[in-house]
Amino acid sequence: MLDIAAEKTPDNRPAIVICAWDADEAAWDPVEDLSGQPWSPAGARTVAVPADDPEALATTLSNHLSDDRTRALLLVGRTCRSDGFRMQMRAENRSLDGGRRMNIVGPGIARATAPTAEIVRALNEAGFVADASSDAEEDAGSYLLYRILANLQEGADTPAIGLLRAPEHEADASVQRAVKTAAQAMARHLSPLPRARAY
Repeated sequence: MLDIAAEKTPDNRPAIVICAWDADEAAWDPVEDLSGQPWSPAGARTVAVPADDPEALATTLSNHLSDDRTRALLLVGRTCRSDGFRMQMRAENRSLDGGRRMNIVGPGIARATAPTAEIVRALNEAGFVADASSDAEEDAGSYLLYRILANLQEGADTPAIGLLRAPEHEADASVQRAVKTAAQAMARHLSPLPRARAY
């Protein structure tokens, strides 16, 4: 009898980690139907990471990015500073409470590595009002963005890391669609993994 599990072909699609950092945020659910399979864009696969304490979450997300099969990270949260969707392009070296520098020797600012212009263009083409901003909001999202960017391993291929903010009162269905649009734009920039990296 054939061993079906053994015959499964390796999944050589690069991974995009998607994380809504706020435990109260219910908008992003990667499982669309009763199959239990998470949604994935063409050419990539998604890995959903649930919300957690920011310190623990920063470690979890950095651990995912230390695996060279993970080529992108999309943080998802809300903004109270815009009526449209916003890609945050940078984060400041600030502690979680904002009262001091997080890293005494780290740079003052870390810049997102995601293809921001392409993501904003894709969101606008999909009918969303969207822009990019260097305005770093004082919340766990900015803290995570800086921590993760500052902790990237040197010498490795730089993964695409971005932070998408949805308007504060945007409906969950709209946020779901915007996250998928952003992930699809990111996936278009990812090349398949070499065979040696595939599962």
